[in-house]
Amino acid sequence: MDILRFSLSGRTAFFKKPDLNTYYYFTFGNIHKIALLGIFGAILGFKGYSDLKNKVDDFPEFYRRLKDIQYSLVPINEAGFVKKKIQQFNNSVGYASREQGGNLIVKEQWLENPRWDIYVKLDKDITMSLADSIINNRCHYVPYLGSNDHPADISNALILKNCSITQAFNSIDSLFLKDKVEYGDIEDFEEENPDVELFKYEERLPIGLDEITHMYYYDIFVNTNHPVKKYDGEVYKVEGKHIVFY
Repeated sequence: MDILRFSLSGRTAFFKKPDLNTYYYFTFGNIHKIALLGIFGAILGFKGYSDLKNKVDDFPEFYRRLKDIQYSLVPINEAGFVKKKIQQFNNSVGYASREQGGNLIVKEQWLENPRWDIYVKLDKDITMSLADSIINNRCHYVPYLGSNDHPADISNALILKNCSITQAFNSIDSLFLKDKVEYGDIEDFEEENPDVELFKYEERLPIGLDEITHMYYYDIFVNTNHPVKKYDGEVYKVEGKHIVFY
């Protein structure tokens, strides 16, 4: 299996949670599938939500054409955690607010200096087109990390040849689905690795759009250096890392 690998990063990012809050808009702690497919769609020139002709019955073009892509996400930030900070700014475009002066004070929670290594299976014509565009630094639209306040930096792109599934693993470096893993003995691991500080990041992230409502549906993802005994799915060894696709 050939795999595209590249680094995705930015100074800031904002992947808006749909939950409402009186004072703040909050962000997911990692880029999720729909946001990542949006970046791929921008690179390939596919249309988004604003171009939907039938907002009830149809998915945006980028999601419809890319939703079956298999990818893996390896957080580079320490302990799988990206720092967050509340940002406050004014939105003074005429339609932003009905308040006097038309000024809306926006408070958003932004990710700071996020970075991920992204792996994409090159098993479809469309993923080959995506790899060609990324390797040759071409994009149709400017890719963003959630919104146009957050330009995305894509670097270190490489096609990895003949990657294979492995059964010899005791950890998983990428995000993985929580309900598919069986952990190993942590006490034994700590005795054998006294200098290793264990961490575990867990978050409920979007994995798709509902066919009727077009709202997110979710699954729980984990990133950890805890020992892993078994994973219910294929594990690949790539560049010395153990990763899974979803």
